[in-house]
This record gives sequence, C-alpha cells and structure tokens, in this order.
Amino acid sequence: MLRKFKFFIDFDKEEKWLNEMAKKGYQFIHKSIFGYTFQEAKPENTIIKIDFRKFKNQADFIDYITLFEDSGWKHVSGSKGSGAQYFKKIDPNAHDDIFSDQLSKAGKYKRLSEMFIELGLCYVPIFAALVATDAIDIGALFHPKQLYLTKGLWEMTGGAFWKAFLFETPFVIVRTLSWLFIPIMILLYFIFGYKAQMLFEKHKNQ
Repeated sequence: MLRKFKFFIDFDKEEKWLNEMAKKGYQFIHKSIFGYTFQEAKPENTIIKIDFRKFKNQADFIDYITLFEDSGWKHVSGSKGSGAQYFKKIDPNAHDDIFSDQLSKAGKYKRLSEMFIELGLCYVPIFAALVATDAIDIGALFHPKQLYLTKGLWEMTGGAFWKAFLFETPFVIVRTLSWLFIPIMILLYFIFGYKAQMLFEKHKNQ
C-alpha cells in the first residue's frame, strides 16, 4: 500500500494526477481526510473522474452509484456524506466523461463552493462567542506582551528575565495557536469557497 497526502480544489488537476499514478503502477483505491491510498498494480491507462455530491440517505446514494455503473463507470471511493465521489471507467464503450454537458460538469464546483462557505459560516458564531466570553483575547494577539502571564516579567533584567521568558514562551505559542485556529479556519474556508466559485464560473462559461 502507498499513501499520499495532497489537497486539491481543481478536480481536473486531481483527476490528471490520479491517472498519472495509474500509469506508474499505483491503482487508486480510497480517499479519506488522511490522504489517498494506492495499491501497487500493473501500469495502465485509466480514466478516473470526480463528482461532488452529498446525499441525505443511503438509498439515494446507492441509486446514484448504480446509475453510473450502468453507464460503464465503477465507483471507487466516496460515501453518501463525503462529497467527493470517484469513478473509474471500466467499459471501453462508455463515454470518456461522466458528465453529459459542460454545465453539469461545472455544477460540482458550485456544490464544493457552497460546502466551504457553509463550513466557514458555522465557525463564525463559535468565534464570536469565544471572543465575547473572553476565552479568546483579541487585544492580546495585537500586543504579544499581554500573552505572557508571568507577573513582573517585563520589569525583570538579566538572567532572571531570560529564564522566565524562555520558560513561558512555549506556552505562549500554544496559547496563540489555539486562539488563532478558528479564525484561520474561517479564512481558509472562505478562500477555498471563493476559488471553487471561480472554477465554477470558468467551467460554466467554457
């Protein structure tokens, strides 16, 4: 087994990479939050395509997979709630794409964008609540000295200062990263949502 971690927003680039891995003798078998899992196999020219859909119930998901399998495409990875669905062409007579038109193909980026925006919006009230209850001190992030809690630290001199400063600094770093985690996630989700929306516009207008 071979595991690789990569992150894609552009499904076309992801498909190209997966197909290139197949040519090198690595058959794609699963994708999770921890990355991609490959199995060593004979090099082959394969066609892997990706859709992005979530389903409310398992029955709809099974019907979705069955529709593609009847069209010559095997479902390789993905679940009803994972979003990304990976298909491999197994019927040589099947069409080389899983989408019948450009607008349908562009739609997966629209759904991806909406997911990222929704995730970002979910974090906003959590962050606001933490700031309102002083669990996160925004002011201290702009005035780093306030992150150091050792009484009288900045009045110390010489060895006493450096001993106290170096002792507390690791705790300050951990505290800062924990405070920044949520706003960083909000920012990243909105950036990813914007990029996915731009890909939707690009493919829609082709």
